[in-house]
Amino acid sequence: MMETNKQEQDTYNLLVVDDEDVIRKGMRRILEAESYQVTTSAGGRTAIEKIQEQDFDVVITDLKMPGMDGIEVLKTIKILQPEVPVIIITGYSTVDTAVDAMKNGAFDYIAKPFTSSLIIDKVQKAIAHKTLVTENLSVSKEFGAGHGFDDFIGESAEMRKVFRRIMQVAPTDSTVLITGESGTGKEMVARAIHKNSTRHEHPFVAVDCTSLPETLLESELFGHVKGSFTGAIHSKMGLFKVADGGTLFLDEISNISLATQAKLLRVLQERVLTPIGDTRPVPIDIRLVVATNNNLRAMVDKGSFREDLFFRINVIPVNLPPLRERKGDLPLLIRHFLRKFSEEIGKEVKGLAHDAMEVLEEYPFPGNVRELENIIERAVVLCEGDVIQKANLELRSAEEERVLDQHIVPLNLEELKETKKHVRERAVEPIEKAFVINALKRNNWNVSKAAEDTGMLRPNFHALLKKLGISVRDEQNNQ
Repeated sequence: MMETNKQEQDTYNLLVVDDEDVIRKGMRRILEAESYQVTTSAGGRTAIEKIQEQDFDVVITDLKMPGMDGIEVLKTIKILQPEVPVIIITGYSTVDTAVDAMKNGAFDYIAKPFTSSLIIDKVQKAIAHKTLVTENLSVSKEFGAGHGFDDFIGESAEMRKVFRRIMQVAPTDSTVLITGESGTGKEMVARAIHKNSTRHEHPFVAVDCTSLPETLLESELFGHVKGSFTGAIHSKMGLFKVADGGTLFLDEISNISLATQAKLLRVLQERVLTPIGDTRPVPIDIRLVVATNNNLRAMVDKGSFREDLFFRINVIPVNLPPLRERKGDLPLLIRHFLRKFSEEIGKEVKGLAHDAMEVLEEYPFPGNVRELENIIERAVVLCEGDVIQKANLELRSAEEERVLDQHIVPLNLEELKETKKHVRERAVEPIEKAFVINALKRNNWNVSKAAEDTGMLRPNFHALLKKLGISVRDEQNNQ
């Protein structure tokens, strides 16, 4: 049995970092006697160079060293090889030292003076941990290869729950409600569900319910027939029908009006829809996935979201954790974005300076993973060497954010909606006026012919003239 263990241990590569020659030699003797392959380094900076050149299974580093200390080595390893367990050696065996090291991602710590049996025990536990992490990574890679998980970065327990839930619900036709803050990756989850479903060969159609005004949203979803309302020049197939056989993803569903909610509920219940202006019901076959960053239960209590629709869409909930609750994934995400933007921008950026990493570890990331991606892209662009400095991040401290917040006057949500509506109407109105007047000119100021020319019903065309304050006689006299 012992012989088998030794054969297994032949492939384990360990790095020992300590500025004291006697410690390095002692560690090498102890570990090589257990058939580990041992590399040593007399300082933090040379250790990082070795880590950039080859992979290690465990790193053992002294805490107090000149130049780059053990905590800096630890933080850099967590970016370059985040799955590698790091054991800290300290001669200052205080609780604070141990807690600080563990808080920064150390697997364990050893206090001087230590025994050979203690070293061996700690290393064996670290290797067992590394093996488990590697197994989890292989599962993630298996998901990533052709299963729609390619863009997911995460090994934390929170993200593993999300992966498992996706694989559980994907083969079914059940409606899924994805919740989570902006920037957490809700559309990526929806796409992964579709890709792993029986509908994956059919369309995946995504609709952002905040990007369309309420007057157009219903038409986009359900379709309309020519002349059914102002501007309906041609008949249009709704996105429910476009997604037929596949998956329809409604992002930010909390933003649709109560009237549209009622129509959506009826479509989901009856599995048929009637385009605007039509009387013939059209059957649909879709799998619905919806998402929101709002609390729908609270909206139901306030009366701004229909309770029956809430129960209809909340069949299988999938909650995405914010980045601040999965900080263990931060080094992985940083390394991923560093590689991505280094290649895209054409720079060889190897990592982050110690103080830059500290800023990111303390930052709350209100914009979540999307914000982190933007921060790293900006930092790679601004970086003048091969290491990102704190200044390249261009992030405000918590104190600066607090001072700025005190000078911001909050805007009422209803006021914001009215402002956006007003701006949108003012932007559209000149276009509508030009459209109407040009149609009248082409048809010698004959309202009936202009309406027919634009594909509109005469009453609808008249309504548009009234809305825009256009007098045919005045416009004709001004020409």
